[in-house]
Amino acid sequence: MIRIKRADCNFEREPLVAPFGFKGGYVNEIWQAAARLESESGQSGVGLAIQSILWSDAAVFAANLPTAGNALMYLMTAFALQKSKEIPFETPTDLLEKLYPLTLEYGKKITGNPNLRPTFALNALVAVDNAAWLLYAREKGISSFDDLIPDDVKPALTTRHEKLAAIPLITYGIAMPDVVKTLDEGYFFLKVKIGSDPEKDGDLNKMLEWDKKRLSAIHEAAKNRTTPYTADGKIPYYLDANGRYDNKDRLLRLLDHADKIGALERIMLLEEPFPEDYLDDVSDIPVRLAADESAHSDVDAKERIDLGYKAIALKPIAKTLSMSFKILKIAHERNIPCFCADLTVSPVMVDWNKNVASRLAPLPGMNIGVIETNGHQNYTRWETLKSFHPCYGAPWTEVKGGTFTLDKDFYDRSGGIFLRSEHYETLVK
Repeated sequence: MIRIKRADCNFEREPLVAPFGFKGGYVNEIWQAAARLESESGQSGVGLAIQSILWSDAAVFAANLPTAGNALMYLMTAFALQKSKEIPFETPTDLLEKLYPLTLEYGKKITGNPNLRPTFALNALVAVDNAAWLLYAREKGISSFDDLIPDDVKPALTTRHEKLAAIPLITYGIAMPDVVKTLDEGYFFLKVKIGSDPEKDGDLNKMLEWDKKRLSAIHEAAKNRTTPYTADGKIPYYLDANGRYDNKDRLLRLLDHADKIGALERIMLLEEPFPEDYLDDVSDIPVRLAADESAHSDVDAKERIDLGYKAIALKPIAKTLSMSFKILKIAHERNIPCFCADLTVSPVMVDWNKNVASRLAPLPGMNIGVIETNGHQNYTRWETLKSFHPCYGAPWTEVKGGTFTLDKDFYDRSGGIFLRSEHYETLVK
């Protein structure tokens, strides 16, 4: 049994280059949380997280000033760290299973929201869970990500990609010249935020028309480009609605438009189109729907698969590594492809995600693996954040020609996640 003797946390506020638009809202900064756990044996682990209030619960974001919403999530992280000192555990998954319901209930109290989304609690637990995995690794003498994977999850993580497509994010505010620049830089798999509220009046018809025009403009810029990394040689699109479409009829109107302009076949993924409580069967939608926020847990993931969702966005950096392992196990058993999506995380956390993404089977239609990463587009201090990585400067930390190249050094060092970052260690000492 591992018993926690000391726990601590801290955070840094990272400004963004420009307001980051999704779910009809905008954020201007992202809090970077760090958590430290020390066991009775003297071993310790420092875990990182980024707090995304708008992504994890838009109601909390809307009901509070931005700093207040972030403070609420940070209090939940601190609460979980305190509780961890009362909970001996064999594995980090055991610890998460006990902390998760306690943290969610605490969150409901301090936010005053009895319907607080479970993802809000999971987001708050990421730094704690990462710290627990690193502590566990040091207690057990583990220095390889392969040895960290639970035995019942290993069959889902047997691939060893030499390349990962780096997926940039095209938010509402990115102008078309910048989209073209992104393509010119070699990026070939575009994640496009849809569901804008162009006049801030909640009119879903205006949203649909805005999305049609946005898709048309992006398709016009990308339709004649080619890539060797897809089965058909065409640039794929990954649309993310963040639950903004109210029903299938409205979504089908968007997809009819995509079909008319020749873009439908390019839509490799359409993520989270409907609100979480929309439980209609979606197996008749003519593109691959992916569950993200609605797949809080393995139980929720199974429900979404039963509704006809044909992909799952894994987010070890947003829903904890422990819960991601549980979700992946269910998806693999049901032959549902998974991929790793971003939450505008720091460079160190990109490699937490990359350890999972590099081992997942490729998406249908892809010749290589994929990973979303958009921090370089959004953080003012991205170059400084890169310097906090313990493997700063390693070739596999950099995107070239739209891909990460993963060599033996990446796998030997597990993306550097077991190495200590002086900056983050100092932050929580």
